[in-house]
Amino acid sequence: MIKDQLTKNNTVGPNTREIEKLRKVFPHYFDKNGDFMIDRLKELLSSTDVEMRKEGYELKFLGKSYAKLLTSTETKTVLTPIIEHNTKGINAESKNVYMVGDNIDAIKHLLKSYSNEVDCIYIDPPYNTGKKDFVYPDTFEFTKESLVKSAGIEEDEAERILNMAGKSTHSAWLTFMYPRLLLARDLLKDEGVIFISIDENEHCNLKLICDEVFGEENFAGEIIWKNSSKNDQSYISMQHEYIIAFVKNKSMNSGEWTEKKEGLEEIFKAFEEFRQKHGDDWEAIHKEALEWYKQFPESNPIYSSKHYSWMDERGVYFPDNISGPNYGQYRYDVTHPETGKICKEPASGWRFPEETMNQRIKDNLVHFGKDETTIPNNKTYLKNTQFQSLTSVKYKDGRVASNQLNDLLGGKYFTNPKDVDLLCLLFKAIGLDKNSLILDFFSGSASTAHAVMQMNAEDNGKRSYIMVQLPEVIEENKPAYQAGYRTIDEIGRDRIKKAAEKIKTNTSAVIDYGYKLYKLNTPEQKTLDKIVDFNPVEELVLGDMIDIFSFNNIPGKETILSTWLNEDGYGLCSKTDKMKLKTYEADLHDGSLYIIEEGITSEDIMELIKKIENNELMISRVVVYPYSLPFNQSHELKKNIANLRQNKNITVIERY
Repeated sequence: MIKDQLTKNNTVGPNTREIEKLRKVFPHYFDKNGDFMIDRLKELLSSTDVEMRKEGYELKFLGKSYAKLLTSTETKTVLTPIIEHNTKGINAESKNVYMVGDNIDAIKHLLKSYSNEVDCIYIDPPYNTGKKDFVYPDTFEFTKESLVKSAGIEEDEAERILNMAGKSTHSAWLTFMYPRLLLARDLLKDEGVIFISIDENEHCNLKLICDEVFGEENFAGEIIWKNSSKNDQSYISMQHEYIIAFVKNKSMNSGEWTEKKEGLEEIFKAFEEFRQKHGDDWEAIHKEALEWYKQFPESNPIYSSKHYSWMDERGVYFPDNISGPNYGQYRYDVTHPETGKICKEPASGWRFPEETMNQRIKDNLVHFGKDETTIPNNKTYLKNTQFQSLTSVKYKDGRVASNQLNDLLGGKYFTNPKDVDLLCLLFKAIGLDKNSLILDFFSGSASTAHAVMQMNAEDNGKRSYIMVQLPEVIEENKPAYQAGYRTIDEIGRDRIKKAAEKIKTNTSAVIDYGYKLYKLNTPEQKTLDKIVDFNPVEELVLGDMIDIFSFNNIPGKETILSTWLNEDGYGLCSKTDKMKLKTYEADLHDGSLYIIEEGITSEDIMELIKKIENNELMISRVVVYPYSLPFNQSHELKKNIANLRQNKNITVIERY
């Protein structure tokens, strides 16, 4: 099933991926022998305003050639769907995905179906503290000699690269991050945004990597947020971390942001007219605003801002959730200013301490309903939706996020989780619409998934997420192990489950609370050897070539089918229909027919041909697992499809 990938990996070099992209975009600059005609490109550039430079600034580090090589190789892993989980009611129709495995392999799989599809990436990668708590996770599958040949480097450099494994050096961390960011860039839409959390140890190096991967011109800014004092410095106690933001293509964003800016100006203008008409009658302004928004189609940025329908002396705002499903430590009485009675309290308690809440009420920053039977809300002003570079005012202590997660899970099982409200603020600041796709390939405790559900519950959105987490083993002496968790991904997945339950209880929102679960598995070496050595003409007896892809007690056919569906661009939430021929059942999805299991006969093949010619089966491809078909039947299938009547054109694809 992965023979083509294994064969390709033997021929790639550090720049193979870049050359393939260049060939795809500029095929006319390659001659018939595959050589790049650089003079022709130079001739084009010389007639434009592009300036060609021979010298420039470049980031260099030990392992960069190896890191680039990793971007060109194909993954040896396969995608195993966890059937029992995926078929449960809450998950069966879900558009969310959770992948368990090394994220560089996961990203390579995702590129098959999700290239240019992701609206926002948020990652909180492992920090390189210089201590032993950061272990370089990539396993080097190269010998010194093979690395010299594949990466085009000298022997001494290859040896130094191989010696980096397990070390907490800047070069090791850069080699770890570089290929992941380079690959992830292609997942983003042209207008997509990536946020990366980092501390002071690799802050500068991360900025340099991103300048190279995304382009200096696409730097969107840097957010500094106060978490808590680490008290581990001799001179200055570090009390903050950084969030670096890049867009994939700032020129693509400029039109969108111009349109959004013009939309905001139109909203402000309309509300000013309402204010002149109704004075301080905020209820009347609210009613007129609701009617005004209705004139715009859903595609208009103004319509997407329709929740900003209230106004006070400060400006336009919307009543935002003042509790949040992950809070519960603050419980006290809040008096309605009009009725003088105690207001209804959120099931999970208030967001702020009582002293802070009283001050916010005094400052008129809390929105009250008509009476005490409604829960008060926080006022979020339209003029403040742009993110500021320093967010320490709102996020005074990073331990709040830890306390929230501890309350949710019932114990302290994960250190330094990211604040859900901080992530929501990031996503809102860039205007993620209700159908956005958010990716986090260092999922950890799954704060990002939690944030997506929380946002959807607030505005009935259909945002979806893809989480990726390495199944990092939990040590037996850790509280998480005592609580029954064995790997970090189990904590994250349990957090999603419990957060979903809490959000649903508190909001009654009808949103997507489930997710599809996949595990990345690597076949045994003897399996890979069998695949490479297979010769269909000689009809070698290899044994059950489907069962060798059985993992987690899940039939190998399911792994093969899921991997192929994703490879063909159908994604990780697609389903197949059963297509019965004579007695054999194949899998059908969107014009592709998959023949994977053994047992197809000549009668089945003739039935397939009949259905195609009679237009009972409208397909463009037949994808075959050759190990399941004897050579004569494979030949019969290809011959009959090649000679279809009515000039029907169907491709037969054999995947080894």
